[in-house]
Amino acid sequence: MTDDEPVETFYTEERWQNWIDRLREEDLDLEDEDSARLLMNLQEDTAIAVAKVLESYEDGSIDEERAHEELSEMQEIVLAEAPLEDEEKAMLIESVQMSLEVVFYAAQEFVAAGAAEEASVEEYIDAAADAEAGDDIDTAVGYIVQAGTLVIDGEEIDPALVEEMEYGLVAEWVNGLESLQNALASPRPSKKRTDGAAFSPPGVWEGV
Repeated sequence: MTDDEPVETFYTEERWQNWIDRLREEDLDLEDEDSARLLMNLQEDTAIAVAKVLESYEDGSIDEERAHEELSEMQEIVLAEAPLEDEEKAMLIESVQMSLEVVFYAAQEFVAAGAAEEASVEEYIDAAADAEAGDDIDTAVGYIVQAGTLVIDGEEIDPALVEEMEYGLVAEWVNGLESLQNALASPRPSKKRTDGAAFSPPGVWEGV
């Protein structure tokens, strides 16, 4: 693209704040279908924005630097502490943020180095679950990020695998990757990694 070519605004603080305001006004009850749907819509709206950045990067509308900038700015907005006075609502938002955190990491890693190629999505998720069971959270994050790059590249998460998972950090992260998978509806060209991991979220993981 040229410097003068217009590029859409992928995400804004106002967009996130609109969701927070709506949550503040709602009487949330996770046993209620409408409440659960609202939280899922919030999560998937962010995943859609991430997918649009990835699509723009892959079709050449934005370069690697711009893609990283957009993802970093979006991450800063979405993962900031939400100004909610209700403790239960604040906890629900934190759960959504936890699911989305690895979506950002996986997107950054994909832009930096393409899709992982040492294992399958299922194998990476299984390895992450084993790492979580051993209280090695950094390694668990690393494996989930690798799984996420494969989801971006077109692999799918087996619903049966998700159903069998015990609740925990990995289950939350996989939930986020499922939202990203839903957002990535169109076929995507393969960008297999050739040089190993190139992006590490500071203080979170060092690759696997």
